[in-house]
Amino acid sequence: MASSVRILISLFSLLLQFSSFASSQSFIGVNYGIVANNLPAPEATAKLLEATSIGKVRMYGADPAMIMALANTGIGIVIGAANGDIPALASDPNFATQWVNSNVLAYPDSNIIVITVGNEVMTAVDQSLVSLCLPAMQNVQNALNAASLGGKIKVSTVHSMAVLGSSDPPSSAVFNSGFSDTMKSLLKFHSANGSPFMINPYPFFAYQSDPRPETLAFCLFQPNSGRVDSGNGIKYMNMFDAQVDAVRSALNAMGFKDVEIAVAETGWAYKGDPNEAGPSIENAKAYNGNLINHLRSKVGTPLMPGKPIDTYIFALYDENLKPGPGSERSFGLFKPDLSMTYDAGLSKNSQTPTIPTSPATPATPSPVQGAGWCVPKPGVSDAQLQSNLDYVCSQGLDCGPLQPGGACFEPNTVASHATYAMNLLYQTAGRNPWNCDFLQTATLTSNNPSKLQRLYLPGRSMNFRFVSLERFFRLVNCGIQRVMASKLS
Repeated sequence: MASSVRILISLFSLLLQFSSFASSQSFIGVNYGIVANNLPAPEATAKLLEATSIGKVRMYGADPAMIMALANTGIGIVIGAANGDIPALASDPNFATQWVNSNVLAYPDSNIIVITVGNEVMTAVDQSLVSLCLPAMQNVQNALNAASLGGKIKVSTVHSMAVLGSSDPPSSAVFNSGFSDTMKSLLKFHSANGSPFMINPYPFFAYQSDPRPETLAFCLFQPNSGRVDSGNGIKYMNMFDAQVDAVRSALNAMGFKDVEIAVAETGWAYKGDPNEAGPSIENAKAYNGNLINHLRSKVGTPLMPGKPIDTYIFALYDENLKPGPGSERSFGLFKPDLSMTYDAGLSKNSQTPTIPTSPATPATPSPVQGAGWCVPKPGVSDAQLQSNLDYVCSQGLDCGPLQPGGACFEPNTVASHATYAMNLLYQTAGRNPWNCDFLQTATLTSNNPSKLQRLYLPGRSMNFRFVSLERFFRLVNCGIQRVMASKLS
């Protein structure tokens, strides 16, 4: 009987991961830069993308070979008109029509979804482009409308966070006053055409300007004490949400609550120069892995709850010819040989485990990733455990069983409740080692700490009449919680 219970537990874990991650998420994208001399062939890149849960690719130009390679894959494509094209696009509608004919209509089997006119134009060195950006966007939009593609393909431009005059706290954010008139005109265009406001938030750079341990945890979606917005009392538990909500506040303050936000770039360097704070494999894996899990949870942000935001991670590959510090050439999720730089949880193969064909098989399946359970380390203070508990429950996970009257409310101690919450996050976020760190207050174990072969449903002895998989998971987790709480007390 004990072996059957172990099989059911392992089967449940596999089903949980399968249901969460098996399909592509349309809101998860990646940036494809080509400032490199060692990139794989476009056809190989297309096959790589199809093997991941990446649903969209953003290009900085309109690479014909890559657009053709992505034909009939269903992957959404964002193509870009370069800053250098803006003067011609703005002044000559015929040039805009020719550009659309050459870069869009020529590829009917490719799923082009957005055209970005320029990149970070508002803060570019050439400020003459600022006044030309909107006319260029309008001409591209008119060309799409003439081709009956105006409702299918959106037109936008991409901004750096520097377009905000202030962003801390998020509720106080407004656009830089020097851009007010231009920004209002751009936003009227977005509102009229239903196109997204595209922004490049980088907690990586926020940490570099404030390299404290608590800032790093806040940037990496790791347990932290949070930061309260003094304007509205909202407690932010990660920098990404705070930065995105700052943009939301600025849009709202200008009267454009209907304009949606898309994150055109965000990422974390895995390597950098000795004097750079933050780059490392561990930090990059934590940021991108936790960001992906945060998006998949569909919890949204405090100002945009319950809604995943289209987010393009920078970048698919390193760009070895880019100038600047070492980190600029070290954002790639994959290497030129198509192997992973580190596992951020994007591979379909790593996320779609094989489910045992016979539940009666006596052998216990191995965990899909890492060890089986995440538990607190001995000697962790109640204050730290409470911080871990608050963090987990702020991430959109169901902490209802810990409420009075809930299935796991007893024993009513911080240690007991934190144990439940910490393992809940680890199990539901993909069982990645970085999801069981909690500022080094947690540890992974392959030994079943709750001795679940003794687990009984309330009022029944080994009678597995489960209401749902969710109910089963709660009972399993409650067993871990109670045993570990007694060990910690």
